[in-house]
Amino acid sequence: MARAGAFPIGHAALAVAAILAVGLALAPGALPWATAYPAAWVVPFDAWIGEGARWLTREAAIGPFLVKDLTRAVGAVVEAPVVLLQDLLVKGFAIGGVSVGPVSWLGVGALFTCLGLAARDSRLAAFAALTCAYAALLGLWDSAMMTLALVLVAVVYGVLAGVILGVLAFRTARFRAVVDPVLDFMQTVPVFGYLVPAILLSGYGPAAALLITLIYAVPPMARVTTNALQQTDPEIVDLGRMVGCSPGQVLRRVLLPSQRPRLMLGVNQVIMLTLNMVIIASMIGAAGLGYDVWQALKSLHIGKGAEAGIAITLLAILLDRLSQRFGALRPDHHGHARPFIHRHRWVLVGVGLALASTALGVVVPAVARFPADWTVTSGRFWDGVVDWINIHGYDAISVVRDSLFLYVLRPLKEGLLALPWLGVAGFVAVLGWALGGARLALLGGVLTAFIALAGQWEKAMISLYLVAVAALLASLVGVPLGFITARHPRLRRIAEPVVDTLQTLPSFVYLIPTVMLFSVGDFSALVAVVLYAVAPAIRYTDAAVRQVPAAAIEAARAFGATRAQLDCRVVLPLALPDIVLGLNQTLMLAISMLVITALVGTRDLGQETLIALSKSDPGQGLVAGVCVAFIAIVADRLLRAWIARRRARLGLEP
Repeated sequence: MARAGAFPIGHAALAVAAILAVGLALAPGALPWATAYPAAWVVPFDAWIGEGARWLTREAAIGPFLVKDLTRAVGAVVEAPVVLLQDLLVKGFAIGGVSVGPVSWLGVGALFTCLGLAARDSRLAAFAALTCAYAALLGLWDSAMMTLALVLVAVVYGVLAGVILGVLAFRTARFRAVVDPVLDFMQTVPVFGYLVPAILLSGYGPAAALLITLIYAVPPMARVTTNALQQTDPEIVDLGRMVGCSPGQVLRRVLLPSQRPRLMLGVNQVIMLTLNMVIIASMIGAAGLGYDVWQALKSLHIGKGAEAGIAITLLAILLDRLSQRFGALRPDHHGHARPFIHRHRWVLVGVGLALASTALGVVVPAVARFPADWTVTSGRFWDGVVDWINIHGYDAISVVRDSLFLYVLRPLKEGLLALPWLGVAGFVAVLGWALGGARLALLGGVLTAFIALAGQWEKAMISLYLVAVAALLASLVGVPLGFITARHPRLRRIAEPVVDTLQTLPSFVYLIPTVMLFSVGDFSALVAVVLYAVAPAIRYTDAAVRQVPAAAIEAARAFGATRAQLDCRVVLPLALPDIVLGLNQTLMLAISMLVITALVGTRDLGQETLIALSKSDPGQGLVAGVCVAFIAIVADRLLRAWIARRRARLGLEP
């Protein structure tokens, strides 16, 4: 009862906090230190971190060995599988002084096609063949294989590390309490903030690329594993114990197998996030398709960037579909009675074709390596599309861009910059108290105040304005589209591949057409962020609307509700918590784009991390990254607290 009655008081406190914040903004001379954070009060976290990093890489030692030498030795071991796969697929290798060429392009294509057939999906087999043909025909084969080698190793490492962390968090509440905030930081600190420390510790090359990829991709797998194990039916666990299974056997033979469908969702996230990282990994020595996109972005060659970006998307979809299909196959408990060759015939056929075509490639070079004379390009087509839009749509684009900038972007930006840091921190704390109690109030207030303490308040407000506008626009587009696709199954079937493409295209790819169409600046960054972040708003809204209980809809119709009344008074209120959860994901994706949008001229926390990368300053990069992470954490916790309260009021949760 006390908690239920606290919300009206929370409303009043919010109003008071908002009035005080606006009052400080309108009268900055009243309390100057509360309006603009004094420069003399800034704590030099970046200098401290920089000094610590220099000591760690130059002087720190474990016994007779420098820490840097040990980390680089570990990096060499970790990257060894990547180097081996790249030699196998691209470079070739020597055995006993005899040079052996890489696996032929026909052999790799045949192997993936047979894997699709082994997964009992002929359409997937055809898609695998088309994906390999696309990479070969457009002259991207070597780049695709370099990327494939890095991704396969990173996915294996990411899944193993995520499952181990997830199991430990499931087993031990104390470990989970420690690892949860660590996973939050790993997922919310912009990956650019990790680039300089990764290079200092692991050197320039695949090892550093693997390290930053795992930092970004492991948290979803760990969270999915923990949640899946917690949802296991206790009766299944009791049955395993009754038949004499040890705790380890219960885990390996009962818990993990019973939750395989849920665990495959984590595998999906690892694959997608790993492929989303290939462009950033290319900046620190990882060759492949990501390097091709990065070079195209720097030279503004939209055609080349689009070709390589589409190749990354096709590879992501192929690996995801293969993993999902194999994960969905039911175990064959009678399969041991059939010969091994029969059970794995398609895999063996694929391996045999790969070996045979590689051997044939020694005699017929076109079989070993796709001839350069046979390649084609779609670059001119994409360049022509952009040119046509610029010629015929320039006036309309200029009107939209200038109007949005003059009447929305600039006023909001100036308004946020005028807000007093103390008023904002107080408002966030009061909002946290109203939604989640004292702990959320303390978390929100402290993390917000830290941004000012670190001297990043102005850049944080610029970041917040860009993220807020992008998330709002993505919501205004995504939520109505989600409603429409939920109502019309045919439109949903058309929209699904489009949304898949939007979600799997690397974030860098969105910058190329936006810069070509709108030049550099905040508007280009805004368009790129909206395109990248709109997918969760569509997906979650579609799912939320379709999951509204049919009984509630039928009851409303029995009382004579019209379609508009049904949507506004029944469907929307019941679906709103899940819709807001999707908007939360949209906000997180928008925040993750901050550093990338700095490449097109935004002057925010993302730019700080880019400057730190150019100066090899780990302190500056990490402090800016931590500030971005704090914005994400505060927004996430407040939205989740509101969702939990809303679900409780609707009776959807106990």
